[in-house]
Amino acid sequence: MTGKIKTLIDSLVEIRSQGNPSIASTTRTKLLLKGIDSKKFTEQSDDDPAVINSIMQIADEMGIKLRV
Repeated sequence: MTGKIKTLIDSLVEIRSQGNPSIASTTRTKLLLKGIDSKKFTEQSDDDPAVINSIMQIADEMGIKLRV
C-alpha cells in the first residue's frame, strides 16, 4: 500500500486547522519539528510503519483521532 502517510498528514492538518491556513501552516511546522516533513511524502511514497506510528502519536498529543 502506498500513500497512507500523505493521507494521514492531510487528514491531521485538515482536522486541526478546520480550513484556517495559519493553523494549517503551524500544524505542518509542528510535524516538521517532530521529524515528519509533509512535503517529502506523496501518494506514491511507500508506507513506513514507524512514520505512521509517529503521526498517530502526534495526532493523539493534539487530541485528534485518526483512522489508519
